[in-house]
Amino acid sequence: MNEIYKTLAEGYEKLAAGYRALAKDQKDGKAVVEEPATQTEPEKKPIAIEDVRAVLAAKTQAGKRREVKELLLKYDSGKLSGVKPENYAALLADAEAL
Repeated sequence: MNEIYKTLAEGYEKLAAGYRALAKDQKDGKAVVEEPATQTEPEKKPIAIEDVRAVLAAKTQAGKRREVKELLLKYDSGKLSGVKPENYAALLADAEAL
C-alpha cells in the first residue's frame, strides 16, 4: 500500500513541476502557445465488397433485380465478384440511386 502512495506522490510532484515551469515561462514573457491540432480530412475507408453486396441485395429484394443486373453488366461483369475494387464506389453510388 505504501508503494501506491509513493507513486501518487511522485506523480503529483511531476505535475506541480510542470505547472511551475508554465508559470515561470508566462512570468518571463514567454507565453507558451500550443499550436492547435491541424484538422485533417477524415480518412476515407475503402468500400468493401460486403458493403456493395448488402446494398445490391436490398435492391434485389425490393424488386429491382433487373436494374441490379444491368448495373453489374455496366461495370464489366454479370456478377459482383467480377467487378474491380476500384469501381465499388461508383457501383455503390449507382445502386443507392435506384
